[in-house]
Amino acid sequence: MDRSQIRRRISVASGKEPADTVIKNGRIVDVFNGEIIEEDIAIVDGYFAGIGHYTGKNIVDAKGRYVLPAFIDGHVHIESSLVTPSEFAKVLLPHGVTTVIADPHEIANVSGTAGIQYMLDSSENLPFDFYFMLPSCVPATSFENSGAILKAENLKPFYQHPRILGLAEVMNFPAVLHAEEDMLNKISDAKRHGKKVDGHAAGLSERDINVYMAAGIVTDHECTTAQEAKERLRSGMYLMIREGTVARDLRNLIPVVNRYNSRRCLFVTDDKHLDDLVLEGSIDHNVRLAIAEGLSPITAIQMATINAAECFGLQEKGAIAAGYKADFSFVDDLETIKISHVYKDGMAVVQDGKLILDCSNNHENFMNQSVHFDEILKSNLTISLSSKKANIIEIIPNSLITRHIMEEVDICNQGFFQPSIAADQLKLAVIERHHMTKQIGLGIVKGLGLKNGAIATTIAHDSHNLIIAGTNDDDMVLAANTIKEMQGGMIVINDGQILASLELPIAGLISDSPYREVYTSLNNLHIALDKLCANHHFNPFLTLSFLALPVIPELKLTDKGLFKVSNFEHINISSD
Repeated sequence: MDRSQIRRRISVASGKEPADTVIKNGRIVDVFNGEIIEEDIAIVDGYFAGIGHYTGKNIVDAKGRYVLPAFIDGHVHIESSLVTPSEFAKVLLPHGVTTVIADPHEIANVSGTAGIQYMLDSSENLPFDFYFMLPSCVPATSFENSGAILKAENLKPFYQHPRILGLAEVMNFPAVLHAEEDMLNKISDAKRHGKKVDGHAAGLSERDINVYMAAGIVTDHECTTAQEAKERLRSGMYLMIREGTVARDLRNLIPVVNRYNSRRCLFVTDDKHLDDLVLEGSIDHNVRLAIAEGLSPITAIQMATINAAECFGLQEKGAIAAGYKADFSFVDDLETIKISHVYKDGMAVVQDGKLILDCSNNHENFMNQSVHFDEILKSNLTISLSSKKANIIEIIPNSLITRHIMEEVDICNQGFFQPSIAADQLKLAVIERHHMTKQIGLGIVKGLGLKNGAIATTIAHDSHNLIIAGTNDDDMVLAANTIKEMQGGMIVINDGQILASLELPIAGLISDSPYREVYTSLNNLHIALDKLCANHHFNPFLTLSFLALPVIPELKLTDKGLFKVSNFEHINISSD
């Protein structure tokens, strides 16, 4: 901000010259005192200049609506929406979200620093603020093959970018605990540049949290119980309360929030699919749900605005007060939080719930050849067992956590595993798709509920190899080879027929189509899933994509085989 801008803001704030815009007849949510104020709001050069009585060149009548600071998502993976940043902005703006802190580790796991640069470039010059945390764990572990390996020296140059806020979720706890050199370099580089470091404390004990805090890791979005939430808050961490598509933790955690600790709590979505963003919303959904669970509306709004801003050092965001960015919304009441108008930098971007501003960017196409493996044959999917008892991944509905169970399974005369629809025991495969390693991990999954066919996707956190679940080898083979032809995507197969598919040509993760077309394709996938009788209690595709994530308890599958998270080691499928 130069001298002339400061002078003009002072002049408007003091009433010596008219504001660019004045909002009148609004009920302002004061996130500092927890009160409602009925005053004018003066805006100049995209910033609030003052609250009080003002004149302006443009008068906006709020008509008695509540005026809220725009919402901030404190932790999100844009890639999980399946659309480009410009399309993502189109989806979120009508929901009152104008700022996200994103972790691009999905695309970085496929394409390294080029993926990070793509996300920065494709989010420039939009009426939306995209901030990023640098991926800390690419790959997430050494127990799988990813498309890239990012060391501290690869990340260091990005700290010069003004929209890089720090180091993203540190999910490799053993690397922190044992003070491994590269992890220490990543953390110290972030701290040296005055940046934040996000945590990923899934399943960690209170002593482990001390290790994170001692290392300067100050947030966690992996809490699933009230006790875990209290431990994080007691240790001085910021508690990120997540409500996404698979991980729906808000109802369990919101009772922990009280008048003493609420300012250390914020909302995140983490991983949320496009269809849920369109139907439910983003952070606005978290706010509504928290209010429905009994939280004070103003406290919920604080968590979605000023708390998130302060957590990440965004000093000009999160409040309606002089000197803050003029990002705000109108809502009719503080219970339903139905958003009618949204303003970004003092300019209207949503009116009567409709986006009125074009969001476009010239960096939409990137890396459209990222799926590489030899043709898959039925013989590649054979699971040989030495006994009828097997280690099985059991899905917990709407949770990233899985159970490790042991059950008897069906075996044919040759000693090979046979999927059982009656026992809901399906075959699971993870196929390496980055470097032609020919690596294929095989396992058994319980809980998807498929009665026939197969489903597959190149979205398989975090290394994003191809993951397939099915009732028979023929459909699984067709799914694999078709996705290779598509160069990434999602597919539903039954009896040798493609029922539905969605192409994701950008790194095998993101569509280059408008979000409405992607939304239609997702609906077609869900219709196709119904024909396979998939479990209706959770999103099967998003659940499938997390079955390959070896940093979330308890049992997962990587391209190198079945992985026991608590022991950080691979195990055999046979339990003997």
